[in-house]
Formats: sequence, C-alpha cells, structure tokens
Amino acid sequence: MSARSLNKVILIGNLTRDPELRYTPNGTAVCTFGLATNRGWTTESGEKKEETEFHRVVSWNKLAELCNQLLAKGRKVYVEGRLQTRSWQGQDGQQRTTTEIVIEDMIILDSKRIDAGIQPTEGVAGVLNRSVVTNVSPTQDVPAVATTSAEVVHVSKPDDTKTVTENINPDDIPF
Repeated sequence: MSARSLNKVILIGNLTRDPELRYTPNGTAVCTFGLATNRGWTTESGEKKEETEFHRVVSWNKLAELCNQLLAKGRKVYVEGRLQTRSWQGQDGQQRTTTEIVIEDMIILDSKRIDAGIQPTEGVAGVLNRSVVTNVSPTQDVPAVATTSAEVVHVSKPDDTKTVTENINPDDIPF
C-alpha cells in the first residue's frame, strides 16, 4: 500500500486585480487573478502586527469564464484548489518558476451587487452548490443573493446545466 498525500489549498481574501481571461490555442479558457490574504498577530510586547501574502490564482474552462465575468478587483472570495509549481524559459533566456493555486471552487463572499458594475452576460452559469447550476441573463440578479448580509455565489466545475428558479435563503446556507 502506498503512502497517501494531499495537495489542497483553501483561501479567503480580496482580489488584487481584475481577472484576466485568455484562451489556449485549442480554445480552453484560462483565467488568472491575484488574491491577497492577511494575517494578524500580537507580539510579546503587545504590539499588533499584520502581514499580507499575495497569491496567483488560476482557473480553467467554464470556471475560468465565470471568474472573469463575476469577479472584480476588491471582491472578497473563498477559493479552493491545489498548489502547482511550473517553470518556463522567459524571452530573455532566463529560467522562470512560479507557484500558483489552481482552483476548483470559488465562492463570492462580499455584498457587491450586479448593479455595482459586475454584469454577467447571457448564458453565464453560477453554481449555487456542488450539484445545482443556474443560468443567468443580463437582466437577472446573480443567483443566491442574500438580502441581509452578503451575496453568496458558489461557483465550481459545473457538470451539467439545469435551470433553477428558486431563491435561496441565506440562513439555509451551512457556512
């Protein structure tokens, strides 16, 4: 029996820049964006300290298109995925290496609304949970908008596309 291993990253932070959507030569969507996370602590002398880490986040396929359409600089999101390190040779001939988080799930956590400038286009899918996908038109709100505290839009790798018209009560969401 071989030893098990695990490569899992969970982050909650704010986007440091707008997402950038590109397509590979074979047409696969890939979206990248920056995410900042903060850590605070108090020293033994009582001084409060804070440290910020900056992360490169990558999403692929439909999730990439959704991230590009639903996210913007400053939004607070939950992302879940894996660490990946890759190397390439730069145009100047130097070897380059980067470590990034390749995500499989994304949840928007803040309360910004569509009318604040985040406009999905026709046919955008927003995943409300791991098994339900809803289609969003430009005249609709983002699915599962909480009326009291925060907008919750959970986006993951959709396997199917079913139309859902029911509203989700924020109190029913288990996190």
